[in-house]
Amino acid sequence: MDNDKQIKTQAPKKDYLMPDDRGKLEPTPKVDDPDYKAAGKMKGFNTIVTGADSGIGRAVAIAYAKEGANVALVDLEDKEDAQTIKQEIEKLGVNALLYIGDVGDESFVKDTVKEIAKKWGQINVLVNNASEQHPQKSIMDITAAQLDRTFRTNIFGMFYWAREVFPHMTENGSIINSSSVTAYKGSPGLMDYAATKGAIISFTRSFSQNTEVLNKKVRVNAVAPGPIWTPLIPATIGSEYDEHGSVPMGRPGEPSELAPAYVYLATKDSSYATGQTIHINGGTIVNG
Repeated sequence: MDNDKQIKTQAPKKDYLMPDDRGKLEPTPKVDDPDYKAAGKMKGFNTIVTGADSGIGRAVAIAYAKEGANVALVDLEDKEDAQTIKQEIEKLGVNALLYIGDVGDESFVKDTVKEIAKKWGQINVLVNNASEQHPQKSIMDITAAQLDRTFRTNIFGMFYWAREVFPHMTENGSIINSSSVTAYKGSPGLMDYAATKGAIISFTRSFSQNTEVLNKKVRVNAVAPGPIWTPLIPATIGSEYDEHGSVPMGRPGEPSELAPAYVYLATKDSSYATGQTIHINGGTIVNG
């Protein structure tokens, strides 16, 4: 598999804890469903997944690889998780690339997409999944630095990736953006995060209707997860698995339970869906 040098940028200075700094979760999140029946729906696809080292991104990358897709993995830091997911993808018999850097850094995005396009040519699927959140009980505690950091990762980065990848996308390609149930029901302790997730829905709907996008037959959709058992959990409503009884199903979702939706949106199965959002949230009704 491809072992060429990685494009790296310096990770942004952390003035507060990132979710991955909060320790390992117990039980371990399920990112690979052993019962998943792949059908080769993405054989030969070239895909990009941001925020790919853990949680939803890792589950999506594994599902794509099982379906036969090559996966370019993008993550903030070159930790063990980033290296192991690359190895897992390669063991599935497809090509894996790993790029380390800040998705909110425009130059990193430009350089990375240019390098991926040079290696693979056209790109079939982009998954904008990288995200961060920093709980604050009061708006008075949300500093300019935090606000900029949250929007830079969650929204600016999404724009950068979509803009740079689009010219390299195949006809009938797919862009999938990870939003959140907080975009619809709000979150008083995550005001800046929820605002970005709402912006993602508006961006998804708007970009999907762009004439240039429609002419190229590229579909743009979103997935809006509820509480999913990932490293973001300790930063939100609690670090204990059994604390998540607020949703109708009475438990958090597993990353592997979201992956099939990302496969659906990446393939011809969703050929008549664009500008839409799939809600995978344990039964919370949002009517959005």
